[in-house]
Amino acid sequence: MTFEASLAESLKTLHALSTIRPAIDRAGQLVIDTLKHDKKLLICGNGGSAAEAAHFSTELVGRYQQTRAALPAIALSADGSLLTCIGNDFGYDQVFSRQIAGLAHPGDLVVVLTSSGNSANILMALREAQNLGLNSLAFLGRGGGKAKGLATCELVVPGHSGAAAQEAHLFLIHHFCERVDAAFA
Repeated sequence: MTFEASLAESLKTLHALSTIRPAIDRAGQLVIDTLKHDKKLLICGNGGSAAEAAHFSTELVGRYQQTRAALPAIALSADGSLLTCIGNDFGYDQVFSRQIAGLAHPGDLVVVLTSSGNSANILMALREAQNLGLNSLAFLGRGGGKAKGLATCELVVPGHSGAAAQEAHLFLIHHFCERVDAAFA
């Protein structure tokens, strides 16, 4: 794909986010309400989405644009020792659900990021959130895959490009961080 074609695809995807604006507003409020009630975000994803999970938690615990109180968020893909332990002892499909089972408390929010919506460990994370009665937020792409319908709130990025979906996910993370900065100023 040429630079121009890639740029056009990304811009088209970002512009299409306006079609899911009500879900974006609900998701932002869910994040803020969770944090306002002194509850934490448990964030997970695979590959590039794992990097975005770490980015999101970093912006919340550290800071985004404004210095404010640290907010509770954990990237479930960040602890290599724990991931390999769970993967070895229970199977890779449980690397996130097992952490949710051990770390979550009532009122916490499980956040998943996936461009396909079909990873078994993401599906198990969403099911564990359901089993524990937790709210969940799913950043999805390419139609949502098998994850569609499993989360309390879903952001299904329009389009067929996994790369453009990940770019849109990062844009949405930054949008939510702007809202969080304003809410906790």
